[in-house]
Amino acid sequence: MSHEHTFRVLTIDDYDLVRDLWTKTEGIGLNESDSKDAIAAFLERNPGLSLVVQTTSGEIVGAVLCGHDGRRGYLHHLAVIKHERGHGLGAELVDRCLARLRELGIRKTNIFLFSDHPSGRSFWEHQRWCHRDDLLVMQRGESGC
Repeated sequence: MSHEHTFRVLTIDDYDLVRDLWTKTEGIGLNESDSKDAIAAFLERNPGLSLVVQTTSGEIVGAVLCGHDGRRGYLHHLAVIKHERGHGLGAELVDRCLARLRELGIRKTNIFLFSDHPSGRSFWEHQRWCHRDDLLVMQRGESGC
């Protein structure tokens, strides 16, 4: 990994740039749960866990939401801009999040991945994440699923 990158805590001030990154990243689905107010609440509930990576010029080239419910960790919206992929930035974001969760006593972490996103699945499998065929994710929101 290049020394041209800095990892730091994601703040709500990063929202517009990070949302733009998420919008441009295949395999990331955004909805009402990703509004600025919702992300602000997530960051407040999980202080210091979510991260961005930026270049020395200040461009945000990667981001991940990281949080927990007291017993399980969750990573959401891991994204690295296309021209920066393949240099370990995504893996480093994940490793840093998992280390922070371990410091809080969280030993197991989950992700949600679209089943029709093969490059995403390949990334996570390469990082030694396990696919569970015995679980089904179900969801309910104010506007349905």
